Amino acid sequence: MSDPRIGGTSVSEVVLTPDFRQCYVRMVLDGSPEEQAQTLKAIEHGKQFLRHQLTERLALHRTPDLHFEAALPADLAAKVPQLLKRIRRGRAKDGSSDRPPDEKNATD
Repeated sequence: MSDPRIGGTSVSEVVLTPDFRQCYVRMVLDGSPEEQAQTLKAIEHGKQFLRHQLTERLALHRTPDLHFEAALPADLAAKVPQLLKRIRRGRAKDGSSDRPPDEKNATD
C-alpha cells in the first residue's frame, strides 16, 4: 500500500478470532506521536483495499474485519530507541551501573 501518510510500520502481531470474523493487527509505528496517529488513520482509510488484497491472495471464503492498533502507546513507543540504547550500555536512568562488580574489586 503506497500512501505518503504512512510512515515506518511493521506488523508485530496478528490475532484472529476463532470464528475468523475479526482480525486484530498490532503494529510497531515509527515517528513522533503525531506521525503515528496519522499512520494509523491512513491505514484505517485503506482498510477495504487491504481486505480485498487479502481475499485475492489467500483465497478465503470469508475475509475477517480488520482492526489496526499500535503495539505500544505512542508516548512510550517514542521512548523505545532511547531505552534500548540505555540497555545496551548497561546503565540505569540515573547514570549508575547495575552491573555486578568484577571479582578483583569485590571484597569478602
